[in-house]
Amino acid sequence: MLKGIPSIISPDMLKVLMEMGHGDEIVIADGNFPGASCAKRLLRADGHGVPELLEAILKLMPLDTYAPCVSLMEKTPSDKDLVLPIWDTYEKIIAPHTNQEIQKIERFAFYDRAREAYAVIMTGERSLYANILLKKGVVVE
Repeated sequence: MLKGIPSIISPDMLKVLMEMGHGDEIVIADGNFPGASCAKRLLRADGHGVPELLEAILKLMPLDTYAPCVSLMEKTPSDKDLVLPIWDTYEKIIAPHTNQEIQKIERFAFYDRAREAYAVIMTGERSLYANILLKKGVVVE
């Protein structure tokens, strides 16, 4: 065991976060995301939600300050009126880590970005449109 590492971060997840460099991206995906068919590296976090993993990862990984660093999967036109409280949760979690706006990416463009991401973490999150993409920044401390 190590001190200071959130217990929700598995050894494999910690290894991936350490391997990532500036500009690399990671997706934290909801339970409906096609992670196995999209991911270069697939990590499982079954039984966990995206918000708790997001909080834990942001304790360890800085966000990019040179480019947009947080993106969500945009709602499809048929779901335009769908209320997504999880997005408000993400804004609260992310606010202390960046002053950049959260971007929205069209669904299929998000899948394309996920295919290029360093890794995808599959969770048991049941909220719709709960997929989030993070771009790693530089450690300056």
